Amino acid sequence: MRKRFLVSVSACAVLAAGTLSACSDDSGTGSSGSTNGGGKKAKIGVILPDSKTSGRWETNDRKYLTDAFKAAGVDYDIQNAQGDKSQFQTLADQMITNGATVLVIVNLDSGTGKAVLDKAKSQGVATIDYDRLTLGGSAQYYVSFDNVKVGTLMGQGLEKCLSAANAQKPTVAMLNGSATDNNATLLKQGYDAVLKPKFDSGEYVKGPDQAVPDWNNTEGANLFEQMLTQSPNISGVVAANDGLGNAAISILKKQKLNGRVPVTGQDAETTALQNILVGDQCMTVYKAIKKEADAVSGLAVALAKGQKPAVPAIVRDPEGKRDVPSVLLEPVAIYKENVKDVVVDGYVTKDTLCTGAYAAKCTEFGIN
Repeated sequence: MRKRFLVSVSACAVLAAGTLSACSDDSGTGSSGSTNGGGKKAKIGVILPDSKTSGRWETNDRKYLTDAFKAAGVDYDIQNAQGDKSQFQTLADQMITNGATVLVIVNLDSGTGKAVLDKAKSQGVATIDYDRLTLGGSAQYYVSFDNVKVGTLMGQGLEKCLSAANAQKPTVAMLNGSATDNNATLLKQGYDAVLKPKFDSGEYVKGPDQAVPDWNNTEGANLFEQMLTQSPNISGVVAANDGLGNAAISILKKQKLNGRVPVTGQDAETTALQNILVGDQCMTVYKAIKKEADAVSGLAVALAKGQKPAVPAIVRDPEGKRDVPSVLLEPVAIYKENVKDVVVDGYVTKDTLCTGAYAAKCTEFGIN
């Protein structure tokens, strides 16, 4: 494993503290006699947000969390709200009723997330915000990547690709994430900090700048098509994740502009990596999801055992006006030259990535 993909020593200590030596069955709930400090049988509930805006939740997070909970020998229940806020709350209610001692959520928005977290707290259930901080919420811990850093890498990536293309006074469009997602706010904070000086100096022209409701890729494609109609000279696109990046590329392809207009992304999805290899996408940001899943599962197991583990970071919740104990992992910028690092890290396989027309590109960039 390459050193830059490892969690900090403090975070690893959290994981080690939360690891148990028992096994479970292969169903959605494992079996264990573990109890928390109050003698109640430990059970961990996890609510994932959807399966449409990003493939990671079902393809990666569910698998890694399941593996970790089985290895720890704890009961668990992992469900997906499929973008439905009412279903999100129903799932949380069911988990609490069915004896969850720890609840891990990826909120759909802060309002719904806060209601769920507050109810769990009132029932004595320990809580963790996973990947997205619930503003004004009451989660005891937060596990994510440094999302401002992710945005910074995206801004720097677009700058690098525009420079490589010798773009003169390029017009840059921004296809931002959902306005109700704090992560989208942090991402924008990162890439705005990189690009604003370029806009202020006149080196770049600030083009359309819009949030995509609920990170919906279809809506993202529609919005970008409107952007391109209004500003046909768009020379670069900051897309807030790979799904939105691919949505923008689909419109650029219709106009035969793909490969000529750099597009960013994040998540290192297989489609995005293929887009990068053929030159349709400028870069993505790799977030080692297994590290994130291992960090949150380690915390959840420790909480289920009645422990209060120390973590290496603090994140400020501006709405709740509180500091949230956090584990923040380091993201990595991915370009053509280091797509292979994502394969080496085991996040995607060569067989999945290097299909058909992409096989030659994989060979060209040392993916073997």
